[in-house]
Amino acid sequence: MKHIGWKDTALPLFSLFTSAGTLVCCALPALLVSLGLGAVTVGLVSAFPGLVWLSEHKVWVFAVSGVMLAVAAAARYGQRNAPCPADPQAAQVCMRLRRLSLALVVFSVAVYLTGFFFAFLITRFV
Repeated sequence: MKHIGWKDTALPLFSLFTSAGTLVCCALPALLVSLGLGAVTVGLVSAFPGLVWLSEHKVWVFAVSGVMLAVAAAARYGQRNAPCPADPQAAQVCMRLRRLSLALVVFSVAVYLTGFFFAFLITRFV
């Protein structure tokens, strides 16, 4: 039976967490301020001072997140035609993990693009 590798589960999850970091650092504060909830943003920064550091280093946050997304997408692409085990139950688990992996990568890209829009593009339009 083929062992389900770390590329199938860990990389998509890690890319999701790094993409979520882009939302926390840049998109969430921008959204709150644009909705007139500046006091909520101040409260968040007071409760989590690390948000300021993330915002100050947003280029690095997005670079690391983009690299992780690229690695996860490449690993997912490389495994797309890999054989699943012959055992029907294990094959079903294998296919379910592949669908989950694809969904996580696509969702991570959507989260990343949302954060990118709020961090870098919206300031040019407003």
